[in-house]
Amino acid sequence: MNLLLYVTTGILLLLSFYKDRQKTMKALKKAWKAFENILPEFLVVITLVGLLIAVLNPQVISRIIGADSGWPGVVFATIVGSVTLIPGFIAFPTAALLLEGGAGYMQIGAFISSLMMVGIVTIPVEIRFFGRKTTYLRNGLAYLFSYVVALFIGLVVTA
Repeated sequence: MNLLLYVTTGILLLLSFYKDRQKTMKALKKAWKAFENILPEFLVVITLVGLLIAVLNPQVISRIIGADSGWPGVVFATIVGSVTLIPGFIAFPTAALLLEGGAGYMQIGAFISSLMMVGIVTIPVEIRFFGRKTTYLRNGLAYLFSYVVALFIGLVVTA
């Protein structure tokens, strides 16, 4: 899937370059400038993620958010997910490992949904681009939705 996106992007970039070379170069320069502006904050985020992964290994997490931990485990899972920034291609295999290690389905659902949707670590970057009100509203609603996900998973798995 990623390869398809890269190929499509490359083709569209070449098409744009063929249609108007100056506009394409101007757009690429703006994109590079935006990347340079975001890079320092992005490096801080990556460093924080590395530290969190080192501290919160799968064994510790599964012990705290086991199937018998109930809603306190769900709350803990949403908090950990909200402050952790892990890409999806790492998060989903991690979730599988946690389930194999005894984590509960509700807790993992809450963890993954808050992990993918809530970005406490990235709030400074998000505020810069979207504004304070939009950032807090989006993150707050995403956090609440993580509980909805956990509730539905709990209803489906126990039914």
